[in-house]
Formats: sequence, structure tokens, C-alpha cells
Amino acid sequence: MHHRSYIAIGDSFTEGLDDFTDDGRPRGWADRVAEQLAQRHPGFTYANLAVRGKVLDQIVADQVPVAERVRPDLITFCAGGNDVIGFSCDTDDLAARFDAALGRLVATGADVLIFTGFDLGRMHPFIRRLRGRIACFNELMRASAERHGCRVVDLWAMDALADPRAWASDRLHLLPDAHERVALRVLEALGEPVDADWRTPWPDGEPAPWVARQREDLRWFRHHVMPYVGKRLRGEQVWDDHRPKRPELSPF
Repeated sequence: MHHRSYIAIGDSFTEGLDDFTDDGRPRGWADRVAEQLAQRHPGFTYANLAVRGKVLDQIVADQVPVAERVRPDLITFCAGGNDVIGFSCDTDDLAARFDAALGRLVATGADVLIFTGFDLGRMHPFIRRLRGRIACFNELMRASAERHGCRVVDLWAMDALADPRAWASDRLHLLPDAHERVALRVLEALGEPVDADWRTPWPDGEPAPWVARQREDLRWFRHHVMPYVGKRLRGEQVWDDHRPKRPELSPF
């Protein structure tokens, strides 16, 4: 199927943090996918509605109706990650709401791709505590995809993303090389030709000394985890108010 119009729906992962252009604009895997599709399909148009920090209900309220109105050929839908990493999360309830939103998107007639969560098993112990919750939500999303007949981009199985070199200093957002690997994986799922393999191992390198790793863990906890937790406890927005970077379908 030739995709000539594409809407990306989601949160910071789809917006493109931490993969920035020279002028500071988020690029990310979705833009990278759109770049390739635009080169291959004349008249291609693209919108990216994703906004950092959004939970599932916000994404459904703000972004899903746009896709229902515009009815593009292709939709990527990645949501629920910010819910899963919250202080508490009922994965069954979250998955039911995800399933309802997915049904609405599939009903547009678009080719819809969804994404599993990442495997955080090799990350800091504070993050590893969420691994079981993410795995449970992944399986519920797979069941939803099976019901609705859409494809799943399996981020959990991408071993390259389990490497610390894939992640920014906050350990929540991918760096440019990792966004490129996700883009290759998405293009592969779409049946598009690719010129590189996302499975390629990272270059060999010397592991950081134990003391350096502990120092980095403490720095991350102090500068990223504690401010995040503090804002959540105070009921504040984790992110400043942002708007979609490409709110309407337009040539790319």
C-alpha cells in the first residue's frame, strides 16, 4: 500500500525528544519516516500531533478527533507510556481505553501501527521496577491489535534500544541514532525498502568504570527523577504547555 498521507499521534516519543535539528526543533523517528515516504510517494503529506508529557486520555481527546476528521492513509498511534510510569496504574483499565481509541482510529480506514513499550530491564533499578507493568500493558495492546487487525512495532524486542547509548541523560528519551533505528523498524513494518539494518550492534566500547556508573546514577536521580516526582506530588504539569509541531497535513 502506498501511503500518501500520514498522521503521527502520541507523546514525546513521537514528537521526537531528544533528537533535535540544528535550530532546536524536535525531529525524531516519525519525521524520519515521513522524510522517506515523501521522497518515494509524490504528493505525500504529513502531520505530527504528538505533544510531550501527554497521557492517554489527553491524546484521545486532542489528537484522535483530528485523525477521524482528516482520515489519512497511515496513522501511528503510541500512547499510554506516561500513564504506565505514573505512581499507580491500572493496566486493565488503561488497555480498555487504549482499545477504544484504537477502534476509532481503525474505523477511519487508515493503516494503523501501534507500539509496545520498551524493555527497561537493563536500566537503573528505579526504572526496572516498572518492567512488569510495561510487559503487562504490552500484552494487552497486542491483544487489542489482534482484535482490530493492525500491526505492532515491537520496541520491547529491539535489543539495540536496551543499550545505554540509545538514551538521553534523562533515560526516558531516545538519542538521534536510536530514533533512526526506530524509523527503520517502522519502515520495515510498512513494507518499505530500507538502506540500513536497525539490528546492527552498537560499536564495541569499553564499559564505564563502576564508580563512574554510580556517580552518573546519582546525578540522574538528582537532576531528573527528583524534579519529576516533586512536580507529580504537587500536581504540577511535568512539561510546560506545548502545541503540536505539525498540526495539519501538509507537504513534507
